[in-house]
Amino acid sequence: MQFFTCFWTALKLGLTSFGGPVAHLGYFRETYVVKKGWISEERFAELLALCQFLPGPASSQFGAAIGYEKGGWSGALAAWIGFTLPSAVLMILLAIGLQPISDVLGVGWIHGLKLAAVAIVAIAVMGMKKKLCTMPTHHVIALLSLLLLVIFHQAWLQPLVILIGGVVGAWCFADYRDYQEHLAEKRGRLPILSVVALGLFIASLAVLPVMQKMGGGAEATAGLLRAGSLVFGGGHVVLPLLESSYVAEGLVTQDEFLAGYGAAQAVPGPMFTLGSYLGAATGIGGNVWLGGLIGTVAIFAPGMFLLACGVPLWNWLKGMPRARGAVSGANAAVVGLLGAALLQMFTYVLGSDTKMTAINVLVVVVLFYFHGFRKTPAWLIVLSAGVVGAALLH
Repeated sequence: MQFFTCFWTALKLGLTSFGGPVAHLGYFRETYVVKKGWISEERFAELLALCQFLPGPASSQFGAAIGYEKGGWSGALAAWIGFTLPSAVLMILLAIGLQPISDVLGVGWIHGLKLAAVAIVAIAVMGMKKKLCTMPTHHVIALLSLLLLVIFHQAWLQPLVILIGGVVGAWCFADYRDYQEHLAEKRGRLPILSVVALGLFIASLAVLPVMQKMGGGAEATAGLLRAGSLVFGGGHVVLPLLESSYVAEGLVTQDEFLAGYGAAQAVPGPMFTLGSYLGAATGIGGNVWLGGLIGTVAIFAPGMFLLACGVPLWNWLKGMPRARGAVSGANAAVVGLLGAALLQMFTYVLGSDTKMTAINVLVVVVLFYFHGFRKTPAWLIVLSAGVVGAALLH
C-alpha cells in the first residue's frame, strides 16, 4: 500500500515539477512537508544536506529518501520510479523522433512554469529559514554560505559549504543531553554492510575505464555510470561529463546531444533523464526502448546506491552530540544554499530585457502572494503561470 502511495504522489510531482533541481526542492517541500506532513522541516533539510553531499542526481535522491521515510526501501523505489517515469518516457520518445515539448507547448508556457518555480522556491526558502535559523549563529552560517556560493558559483562548493556548516555546528550546537541514552542505542550498531558496500562501490569505479574501451553498448553504458558516480549537485553539472563520453567519442553528434540537453530542461522531472535519451539514441542493447531503460538505470543507479549506503550510516552517526550539532549547522548552510540557488534562478528566469523583467517580477510577486498568503494550491499556481507565460510570449 505504501508503495502505491509513494508512487502516485511522486508521479504527480514528476508530471508537474518543471524548472530543474532547485525548483524540485520547492515542490517537494510543498507536497511532503506542508501538504502531506510525511517529514518535518528539520528532517527535510537534513536529508537534503545528505543528498547534496553525495554524488548523483540530488533531487531524485532526495525524493527517494523521502519515500524511504514514508515506506521504507519499497517507498524509496516507488518515489524514484514515479518522479522519473514521465520525463524518461518523453526523452525516449524524443530520441525516436517526437517533437520536443517546447515545440509543442511553445516557449511561453515553459517560461511561465519557470516563473512559478521561482515563487515556490522563494516560499520554501522563507519557510525553512524561519524553522531552521533560530539563533544568530544559524543566520551567520546561512549568510556566509549564500555569499560563498553567489561569489564563486561553483557546483563543487555545495557539498563543501554544507560540510563547513556541519563542522561549525558540531562545535557551536553540540547537545550532550541524553548522550548516554543515544550512545547506548548506537553502540554496536554500525551498519557494517553499508561500509563494505561503499568500499566495493569505490573499487568498482576502476572497471569503468575498461568498459569504455570495449566500445558499443558497454562504452555508452560506462559513460552514463561514470557521470552518475562522479557528479555533485546533479542537473546542469552532468553536461560536461556526458559530452566528453558521448560527443567526443563519436557516440552521438553535437547536434543530437544538444537537442537532448535542451529537451531535458523543458520536460518536468529530473534532468538526469538525459541519460534515457542518450541510451535510446545509441540503441544500447539493440533496441530504442531497451536502450532508454538501460540508460535510465545506468545514470541513476550509482547515486541511488550511494543513498542506500548513506542513509543507514547517517542515521547511525547523527545520535552523537557532535553529529547532532553538525546537523543543525548543516541545515543552516542548506538555507544559504537554497537562497543562492534562488538568486541564480531569479536572475536567469527574469532576463535582461528591462520591460520583460518588470513584467516577470510582477508575475512572480503575484504568484508568491497567492500561493504563500492566499494558500492557492501549487497545481493551480503552475497552471496559471503557464497560461500567463503563453500570453506574454505568444
